[in-house]
Amino acid sequence: MEANAYRQFLELERTHWWFRGRRTVYFGILRSHLRGEKPKRVLDLGCGMGGFLEGLAEIGENVYPSDISVESLVHVADRGFDGAVVSNGYKLPYADGSIDLVCLFDAIEHIPDDKKVMQEVARILRPGGRVLISVPAYQFLFANNDRVAQHCRRYNRGNLRAVIEQAGIRVERNTHSNIFLFPLILPAVLGIKLIEAIFPRKLDPDHTNLSWPFPTFVHDLLHAIFAAELPFSRRFDWPVGHSICAIGQKPGS
Repeated sequence: MEANAYRQFLELERTHWWFRGRRTVYFGILRSHLRGEKPKRVLDLGCGMGGFLEGLAEIGENVYPSDISVESLVHVADRGFDGAVVSNGYKLPYADGSIDLVCLFDAIEHIPDDKKVMQEVARILRPGGRVLISVPAYQFLFANNDRVAQHCRRYNRGNLRAVIEQAGIRVERNTHSNIFLFPLILPAVLGIKLIEAIFPRKLDPDHTNLSWPFPTFVHDLLHAIFAAELPFSRRFDWPVGHSICAIGQKPGS
């Protein structure tokens, strides 16, 4: 990501409704899926500034952060998480079958060869181990925010399933998320894309979807709307939404 985008994420991840909503929903789905199981070794691949690490530490016994950005891992260390490893996802410094849970929270869309990364994830997962992946949905929504974040693509549930399954991992959950706000987000993003098409401008890392200022009560309200999907997401996969969350399991005992 652009350096400005990193700083913006660091400043907003604790208060912005989008970051809070993702943590609430994704951790809720993961806990429900694990059914009380506590993975011993959890890898947060593409951990960024480490916004998910504290939650993962409550779910698993040992959490290992990894990211391609050294700058990101400095902030991870400031959070108290040691043992962070710099890696690009194509050749992970972990032994075969050594990890119980790999999480890629909005990470795999940054990587040019997503299939190669998933094959490497499958290699380090123990038999019966799981992977959780969250990604932005719908390529037709690709806009300035994606370019600033250096996304290679957005996904639909079909091509995300294909990427996971080609690595020999069985897909167990494949649901859209950010459901109830999607009817508002969809026309807003399409409107922004129309303006960008009519009035082309240079890449502007200082202005993204996260740049819009909201008072605290609005963030609280939007987070509550985002989180309201969780009771349903624990039980079934949503067919539409602004993001996608998938969970897969490596075959074996």
